[in-house]
Amino acid sequence: MKQIKTSSPLHGEITIPGDKSISHRSIMFGALAKGTTSVRHFLNGADCLSTIGCFRQMGIDIQQETDGRILVQGKGIHGLTAPSGTLNVGNSGTTTRLISGILSAQSFTSFLSGDDSLNSRPMGRIIRPLSMMGARIESLSGNDCAPLMIQGQPCLHGIRYESPVASAQVKSAILLAGLYADSPTTILEPSLSRNHTELMLSQFGAVLHTTLLESGEAESSISPCDELYAQDIFVPGDISSAAYFIGAALLVPGSEVLIRNVGINDTRAGILKVCKSMGADITYMNQKDGAGEPTADLLVRHSSLTGTCIEGSIIPTLIDEIPMIAVLAAFADGTTIIRDAAELKVKETDRIQTVTENLRAMGADITPTDDGMIIHGGKPLAGATIHPHMDHRIAMAFAVAGLAAQGETHIQEEQCVDVSYPGFFEMLSGLTR
Repeated sequence: MKQIKTSSPLHGEITIPGDKSISHRSIMFGALAKGTTSVRHFLNGADCLSTIGCFRQMGIDIQQETDGRILVQGKGIHGLTAPSGTLNVGNSGTTTRLISGILSAQSFTSFLSGDDSLNSRPMGRIIRPLSMMGARIESLSGNDCAPLMIQGQPCLHGIRYESPVASAQVKSAILLAGLYADSPTTILEPSLSRNHTELMLSQFGAVLHTTLLESGEAESSISPCDELYAQDIFVPGDISSAAYFIGAALLVPGSEVLIRNVGINDTRAGILKVCKSMGADITYMNQKDGAGEPTADLLVRHSSLTGTCIEGSIIPTLIDEIPMIAVLAAFADGTTIIRDAAELKVKETDRIQTVTENLRAMGADITPTDDGMIIHGGKPLAGATIHPHMDHRIAMAFAVAGLAAQGETHIQEEQCVDVSYPGFFEMLSGLTR
């Protein structure tokens, strides 16, 4: 159990770990490319290591150099070999959904399974469109969840699919299967979800196009591909990990923190827009754009926040940051309303429920709704025992809440943060010295 005390001002300069989404994709696309892909600033969290383990099981040589680079010896788009056992995806929904698109087109049968949390998350959202392309995927428990059996079908068919949700994982699974299809594949989303797959696959040589429609919908298309080519990848800092330090600096009086090299891709950086709308003092510095992924240093100062309304097309750009945003809202003056975020129910936990449970334990006025929450902020919060239910984002968000609350906060199952941020607590405490 991790003990968090009311904090003195936070000061310092930090570099956060590499982006989780981009780290996953660098391994997958590197494995499918010809040649050696070099990845710098890779996130060595448990989820991304699950991706490495899966591709090693399929014959890909992946090595970590003494300088920290990951080298992926790609075997080409048709170079994977049948794994000798079940592919262990651990707690990683990204690994599961994206790799399913790739495995659907292989010449072998594979089995995917993860931990109890992973095996309870919905996979029907990828099974349905991939099956429309000719894939053969079976939920072995019969509930549209993992474990999955995927009987590879080397000749898939291009489709046009209207996704009921804006989900980068669903979109990416379909686009990756589309690499192997007999005609172009198109996916229509209600709004544009994070676009790391499109940016990076284009860098590796795939032909993709994304169009934003007047309706607000987003249409992404990919052409069949004969070959991908190895690249040198630098992974920007993860905005989802930066969110906790942004939150800590905003909430703890007297704080000023500089966060280096943060990815500020518009499809991911919704939390920065929300913080600005709440009155946050955040300055962008040293902005760059490498291989389509913009980055900046963020200078964050303590701010008096006010409530806001978060809904609509911004939700897919900040879905993983909503636990941290909810904590900010509990300390902000006024009311914050979060809508259109039913996706929170199918994350590592039902995050509407776990955020509500833990904020109430600290004394917050919060009402859960079917697709979000209503938070009446502004009253002091008190330390409490926090139950993350093994959800890394809940644990980190409430560690930040503990810094600004009165008294002591105790985070149970603190080891769950290693899924995405090994060393999180050490970095957080380093800013208070």
